[in-house]
Amino acid sequence: MPASADSLPLDSLRFDNRFVRELPGDPEPDNFRRQVYASCYSKVTPSRVKNPRLVAYAADLAEELGIAEEVCRSDDFCQVFAGNRLADGMEPFAMGYGGHQFGHWAGQLGDGRAINLGEVICPDGSRQTLQLKGAGLTPYSRSADGLAVLRSSIREFLCSEAMHHLGVPTTRALSVVLTGETVVRDMFYDGNPQLEPGAIVCRVAPSFVRFGNFQLFTARDDLESLKALVDYTIRNDFPELGEPCTAVYLQWFAEVCRKTADMVVHWQRVGFVHGVMNTDNMSILGLTIDYGPYGWLENYDPDWTPNTTDAQGRRYRYGNQPKIAYWNLVQLANALYPLVKRAEGLQQALQSFTDTFDRQWQATLAAKLGLSAFDAEAGDEALTHRVLKLLQNAETDMTLFFRQLADIDIAGSADEQANAEFIELLQRNSYETLSEAVVEMAERWFGDYRKRLLSDGLPQSERREIMNRVNPKYVLRNYLAQQAIDLAEQGDFSLVWELLDLLRAPYAEQPERDRFAAKRPDWAKERAGCSMLSCSS
Repeated sequence: MPASADSLPLDSLRFDNRFVRELPGDPEPDNFRRQVYASCYSKVTPSRVKNPRLVAYAADLAEELGIAEEVCRSDDFCQVFAGNRLADGMEPFAMGYGGHQFGHWAGQLGDGRAINLGEVICPDGSRQTLQLKGAGLTPYSRSADGLAVLRSSIREFLCSEAMHHLGVPTTRALSVVLTGETVVRDMFYDGNPQLEPGAIVCRVAPSFVRFGNFQLFTARDDLESLKALVDYTIRNDFPELGEPCTAVYLQWFAEVCRKTADMVVHWQRVGFVHGVMNTDNMSILGLTIDYGPYGWLENYDPDWTPNTTDAQGRRYRYGNQPKIAYWNLVQLANALYPLVKRAEGLQQALQSFTDTFDRQWQATLAAKLGLSAFDAEAGDEALTHRVLKLLQNAETDMTLFFRQLADIDIAGSADEQANAEFIELLQRNSYETLSEAVVEMAERWFGDYRKRLLSDGLPQSERREIMNRVNPKYVLRNYLAQQAIDLAEQGDFSLVWELLDLLRAPYAEQPERDRFAAKRPDWAKERAGCSMLSCSS
């Protein structure tokens, strides 16, 4: 359709909003908090804001969407992605879903502060949904205000893009916009609310459907809506499986299990901890979604969680993420059972999660150590288990350890020289002084590791290349994000932009930015925003 004479550049985007066209919607036109039944969504309009100001945008993602960079710098871009104007073809809506939160069924949840603008057709023919987070109240807002603050918006924006460039399946983020308004937030739920600058992030994904979308219909015994959503999801997001039927439902669920396993393997690979793996935060496409109280392992600790709400039970700790993903898939299987009524088929599909995770995690650990392949007969299971135990006992920075391990020339150095280099590497990247017992453990492990590498026979250059493809040099450490937030709250967005650029090449050597590939400084260990965070962070 040709643009009208008074249209703006964003009006030329092509929207095809199949979600609202093909699925049952809420018949109530007014926007107020309520229980919404027999509906996949409610139509809502983003709230207008006073004075939108662009903080940052992802130019490469904009290009994929068909938005030129000069448009990203325009006032209209700011107005549209602050929610003040709807571009031609946008049909905004909020989705309804339920979910288990910390293992307990929570009933209806839904998009309480997220509003989907529409589904855009990209220049390459792919489809992406644009979603504003923090754009105001929806019927699913419960007791909340539907808004977001600058610190959480910057964290989500930077981490979405960092994860994408790390090769982790994820939703992405197009922009962050200040609203010119303030929002009241009690960051640590300790009775000390403060006024903070409001902001809106534009999230992008092929679909934002979660496990909880299906769970809510089953919990309400609304099998008609359940079937409609499952059939829609298969036809639109998994068309290669064929026309929906019982056999295809099982194939689809198995594929969801595999995609989820792949995502969690990548989380474990780069030391990412989601922090709040509720079933409403699990994407049906196996994408990392909802960046709230996330964090990155610094000193390797499988029991660490970044979420203050989870500090006691540590349900969502790093080492438990694979088990929680499986538990969440079981809840999805329960939601799908009324459609398939084949427990054995669902159990077989669940096994594909375990098989996929185990196989890929073994291969990943082998690559992180520079082995040509994981070889159980060569003792690789014990070797990989022991190195992780060593990192835990030595309180070693996971990212720095694996990255720098690639630089030790195993074959080209004498035994004593290589051993000394390894102990120095371990101490340099540990947060505590190594005890004699840890040094002995390290020497034993390194001796066995060196023998394994020599038997593998890979040249040093090839081993280093294998390791540097899976071991990033740069990750979005919480203290770096907090430093960017501190400056942004003073009106200086330079560090947001620098981190965005840095994290577009996390595996590359960027000598001028080596300061970002360093251990967490002492001052950041206990500082708010640099270690643990709350769900409002």
